[in-house]
Amino acid sequence: MNFTQVILETGPDGRARFREADIPLTEGKPAARLSPLMPSGGLQLRMSPVGFRSEFHCTTDPQWLFVLGGQMEIGLQDGSSRVFGPGDHFYSADTLPAGATFDPKVHGHWSRQVGDQPLVTAFVRA
Repeated sequence: MNFTQVILETGPDGRARFREADIPLTEGKPAARLSPLMPSGGLQLRMSPVGFRSEFHCTTDPQWLFVLGGQMEIGLQDGSSRVFGPGDHFYSADTLPAGATFDPKVHGHWSRQVGDQPLVTAFVRA
């Protein structure tokens, strides 16, 4: 049994992209399978009001993002986007490539609150 990890990352071309990877659930008991314990660097909570939208940006430090309430849309440079709702998650590792200077026409992603409810998220640093 595996947990599907959605990953927002920087591709070899410097552009943000989504991909998926499996995390094996090798611990626990048959009724409650667990992944191995993963280290974390802290938890941060955020509430974004209705109408929130960011400009293109990169993730400073890789982190898990869990949507606790409302909906969040993540848009990429290629025009594609994904919407995440309560209970959804992704691992944000869309960092600026080493030695690069940020170019909002090439690097990063944007995010926005969707719908009529504030966006409530939890960030867990890797």
